[in-house]
Amino acid sequence: MTKEKWGQLRQRLLKTVGQNNYTNWIEPIEFRAANDGIATFDVPTNFLGNYVNQNFADLILHELKTEDPTVRRLCFAVPAPVGAQETAMQDQPTVAPRVAKPANSGTLTTAPLDKRFTFDTFVVGKPNELAHAAARRVAEGGPVTFNPLFLYGGVGLGKTHLMHAIAHELRQRRPEMNVLYLSAEQFMYRFVQALRDRKMMDFKEIFRSVDVLMVDDVQFIAGKDSTQEEFFHTFNALVDQNKQIIISADRAPGEIKDLEDRVKSRLQCGLVVDLHPTDYELRLGILQSKVEQQRANYPGLEVEAGVLEFLAHRISTNVRVLEGALTRLFAFASLVGREINMELTQDCLSDVLRASERKITVEEIQRKVSDHYNIRLSDMIGPKRLRSYARPRQVAMYLCKKMTSRSLPEIGRRFGGRDHTTVMHGVKRIEELKSQDGQIAEDLELLRRALEE
Repeated sequence: MTKEKWGQLRQRLLKTVGQNNYTNWIEPIEFRAANDGIATFDVPTNFLGNYVNQNFADLILHELKTEDPTVRRLCFAVPAPVGAQETAMQDQPTVAPRVAKPANSGTLTTAPLDKRFTFDTFVVGKPNELAHAAARRVAEGGPVTFNPLFLYGGVGLGKTHLMHAIAHELRQRRPEMNVLYLSAEQFMYRFVQALRDRKMMDFKEIFRSVDVLMVDDVQFIAGKDSTQEEFFHTFNALVDQNKQIIISADRAPGEIKDLEDRVKSRLQCGLVVDLHPTDYELRLGILQSKVEQQRANYPGLEVEAGVLEFLAHRISTNVRVLEGALTRLFAFASLVGREINMELTQDCLSDVLRASERKITVEEIQRKVSDHYNIRLSDMIGPKRLRSYARPRQVAMYLCKKMTSRSLPEIGRRFGGRDHTTVMHGVKRIEELKSQDGQIAEDLELLRRALEE
């Protein structure tokens, strides 16, 4: 068997497998040698070698035997880098051992992972301890009792950090596993590209071949029916194979508008974990951790007592803003040659401090009210008109009107797409009850205080 003969065989394979399969899978592989009944082929990536072995090995072996009857099996291997010692492949199994896929591995590309986002740099506190524990458990790479793991929370609370940390840990602990991390937008883009290029079977095979599928910001596919359909089938196929799925979103599955019920149901069948807004202690812990990192870049700078406590109290909505403020503070103090004290902090971060003044959101009010009345958030914003849901709904609408700058139509949209007149009626009704019903007045005061903390 020679390389010239392999070139002739490839042309016969082209007629059998078709142009698309030939271009994607057969053309990239190169015949290396045939020894002791084993035909070895060079492949650009381990993934491509595994895929060809699973789907075309029998066909290739049949064609090879027409030229060399002594060939009994095939071996696909990524060639060693130039100058590296070549490993003897003759005694290896049919497929070279799978290793972690590089970020640019052919068709199956993983979104870039931030090397800073590891478990070591994740600061754990009460608001995120369950999410951290669940992520740690999945990152061990062994069988788990919950699939999928669904992480949700607002902006800057650590969802993406945990997703990247899981991917880093899996690649370190289980390098043989095929871990694919991407955003829901990238999933949709690849799906549309496969439709356009008429390569849907290739798309399906690629996504069903992974050991761990990680999809960030899944709320992006809401309202995109065809993408949801393919995601649904991919999800089912992986779960049936006992493959792990990890999903993140900015809200719980049941609260994602325009997400199909069957997709919501699948996402809710595992462990759904909320990353709560950070509390003061967690923010202070994050700042202390970041100060240690900053001292590596600015070894001579000192932070006056009370500065970190001040920042942890004032910048409460977003950890990214908090970290960015600290970075700016160190850079500014270094440039002007001053100690980081309270005066410099207020001068340097005046715009951030103004922008970070406590802003209460509709979602926060909805969550506080549903917790206060011990009902599910999905029931409060849903279509049910039972009094046990309608009254809390009106209380939440009243608080949204009084404590946020949102318009009545916008508040209505956040409550299941209700008309602004419904919101107006709810606000008016609570205004009336506030002076007549002492319990309602007490509830409103308790909720207002809780929201303003």
